[in-house]
Amino acid sequence: MLGGLMERLRIRVVPIEEVKVESGDVKTFFFRDEACLSARPGQYVMVWVPGVDEVPMSLSTINRGGLSAVTVRRVGEATEELHRKGKGDLIGVRGPLGNGFDLVRGRCLLVGGGTGVAALTPLAEELLKGGAEVSFILGGRDRERLIFLERLRELLQGRGELIVTTDDGSYGLKGFASTWAARKMDEEHFDMIYTCGPELMMVEVFREAEKRGIPVQASLERIIKCGVGLCGSCAIGGFRVCVDGPVFNSEQLKSIAEEFGRTRLDASGRRIRVEK
Repeated sequence: MLGGLMERLRIRVVPIEEVKVESGDVKTFFFRDEACLSARPGQYVMVWVPGVDEVPMSLSTINRGGLSAVTVRRVGEATEELHRKGKGDLIGVRGPLGNGFDLVRGRCLLVGGGTGVAALTPLAEELLKGGAEVSFILGGRDRERLIFLERLRELLQGRGELIVTTDDGSYGLKGFASTWAARKMDEEHFDMIYTCGPELMMVEVFREAEKRGIPVQASLERIIKCGVGLCGSCAIGGFRVCVDGPVFNSEQLKSIAEEFGRTRLDASGRRIRVEK
């Protein structure tokens, strides 16, 4: 057991096997790593971009013919450099880390926005394998920012329900994913709601679920540096996102209500407001 833990914490250098362009600023990078093949949906890896930085990324594919993957939006120096890489280039992987989602049977509503969809897609796959009924709300600001549309259509065809929303109405239903999630909660009974994406979206999903007594699991994003609970850069309430999360349940979310959707720590440890 200790050997497995040490292997997960060690940086393994792996070649990129495949790169898929998801949108103008989002790419998926596939790689082979034995430790990642047994990851739980919702767990993350620390990806080392040589010469730049190490950054946390949720696994968007777990064991597709021996391949795992991360899906990355270009937002800073490390992701900019990663986006320049192609097949055969080397990256480092450490993990899988964190707790992941708890799987339930029954009726499940998944609400994803932006690249948060990446963490929910392997979850949908595992829920379906376990016999759960899945409704998936895929949200984006506009058509360009929708990712995994075809993958989810194929996955849910005849097995579940896919609802596509865009803030501007350029594709699918017009409006916020959280708004349509609330309507869906009124229409049907759900045993669990899973959500990942912009934090303000997740706050609204959580609030609507609380009104109706539906349990929630939300995957939170914070600045993660060490990944082992030592540095405190990812602290929220009394939790460390890197080891206590990134997935938090309803009771935990209620306990961090003063920070969830309101404030976070920046790279220097200064408390700032959560951006829209």
